[in-house]
Amino acid sequence: MVTVSAPIASCSKAHQKIYQKWFNFVDSDGDGRVTGDDATVFFAKSNVEKPQLKQVWAIADSKRQGFLGFNEFITAMQLLSLAQAGYGITANLLRTTDDVELLEPPVMEGLDLLLAKHNGSRNNGVPETNGVLAVQPAPAKSLFTSMLSKKSSCHTSLGKVTSIVDGLKRLYNEKLKPLEVAYRYNDFASPLLTNTDFDAKPMVMLLGQYSTGKTTFIKHLLKSNYPGAHIGPEPTTDRFIVVMGGPDERSVPGNTIAVQADMPFNTLTTFGGAFLSKFECSQMPHPLLEHITFVDTPGVLSGEKQRTQRSYDFTGVIKWFAEKCDLILLLFDPHKLDISDEFKRVISSLHGQEDKIRVVLNKADQVDTQQLMRVYGALMWSLGKVLNTPEVTRVYVGSFNDKPVNKESLDSMGKELFEKEQDDLLVDLMDIPKKACDRQINEFVKRARAAKIHAYIISQLKKEMPAMMGKSKAQQKLMKNLEDVFAKVQREFHLPAGDFPDVEHFRQVLGAYNIDKFEKLKPKMIQAVDEMLGYDIPDLLKNFKNPYE
Repeated sequence: MVTVSAPIASCSKAHQKIYQKWFNFVDSDGDGRVTGDDATVFFAKSNVEKPQLKQVWAIADSKRQGFLGFNEFITAMQLLSLAQAGYGITANLLRTTDDVELLEPPVMEGLDLLLAKHNGSRNNGVPETNGVLAVQPAPAKSLFTSMLSKKSSCHTSLGKVTSIVDGLKRLYNEKLKPLEVAYRYNDFASPLLTNTDFDAKPMVMLLGQYSTGKTTFIKHLLKSNYPGAHIGPEPTTDRFIVVMGGPDERSVPGNTIAVQADMPFNTLTTFGGAFLSKFECSQMPHPLLEHITFVDTPGVLSGEKQRTQRSYDFTGVIKWFAEKCDLILLLFDPHKLDISDEFKRVISSLHGQEDKIRVVLNKADQVDTQQLMRVYGALMWSLGKVLNTPEVTRVYVGSFNDKPVNKESLDSMGKELFEKEQDDLLVDLMDIPKKACDRQINEFVKRARAAKIHAYIISQLKKEMPAMMGKSKAQQKLMKNLEDVFAKVQREFHLPAGDFPDVEHFRQVLGAYNIDKFEKLKPKMIQAVDEMLGYDIPDLLKNFKNPYE
């Protein structure tokens, strides 16, 4: 399964040394990133036409980060070599080219002379980076240089940022986080974000009843077992296991991983020790795990088993992971189509994340083609009762394990359908790293709008509290008539009803607070978020688009 551009392993060590020197030279500020401005000057030395350079950047920066790391830089150089050889630049070019590692570096006009000139300037105070003399950095380009001066006074100066993610971090800390803290958004909806949340790799969570093939699915993609993996017909996975890349194979206990500052799991401590004892991180070196993290979950209980209460808030943990994940896979077995009460609660907790959900009918080769049609219809009927969406849910049919497909169960038509469905799901998975940056922007904007609506609701509740007497009765009345407060806020600020939080959940959390202690509406905070959504984020995206557009 290929997820990104050609890895560094497809380049010989001799060429890596050459590219490292070039990379250090182009990376003028030594931050390990080649920006669009740096690249346009350097790539021009190849004398490749602009339309092809546009394709080179788009393929190398497939994740739309707005910069090239060393691996992406190598990909760009190899594409330039092929362009100079007369090849048309396509996304699959490197994967379909033989002996990519033997591909000679591109001819860069005047580069040797430029490198020699700077090497000869060492005694004149020119700085050196990793043995290669670096160009003095140009004055930092403001993130919002394209804005009119009359608008620039409304914006926080972000200084020099070298990626979209860096820009989002700064905007969150300076404009959105103050609003969330002031109106306790983290207590009602989602924990405050940290830098590790922005830097985390894309995550895929697998949900389903026991023995639907969740662990086997991950094993199938990795082509190997991972530490802590247990497979069997009984409920073998009794804990949440985060499968991620690491230097060696090991399992890290939940209490340890939750306090590591470089991991995005710190806020899971709010679910208590009972949960952390059922949480672990499985690390192993693997090319796929360099780009995607998988979350294996305990099998959802059904039948008599669901009467046994878990020792932690299972649905709450699922909701926490759902907000962080880029993709949520609901796995079903042809012989286990019933949706238990616990599974209904789990699916309900995914409200607001419907665009991330993919349904997988796994182990589909255990039934013949006629039975598969009936099973498919029954699954759609069951999902229609729990997924409250007007659209028809996309269901992928497949058998994700290392065993060969059971050809006796499927005729030629069924086998072809089977293979196409599996390929469609794999394409979805392959696109995750490429869409990760777009997903982050989407989630950030969604969070900003939700936080703003939350601030309006809280300030409206505060506004309707009496100044002196009868505060307790007033709070009880407001909580009872919370729907009316929501409607009033919606009318006053012209907000869409679909963006408002769940009334019952809001009421439940609100019960633990004294409304009189809440903040009044702070127009400057609201204005800062509006400016961020209206100007800052569009300008951020504009500055880090393909430099050849």
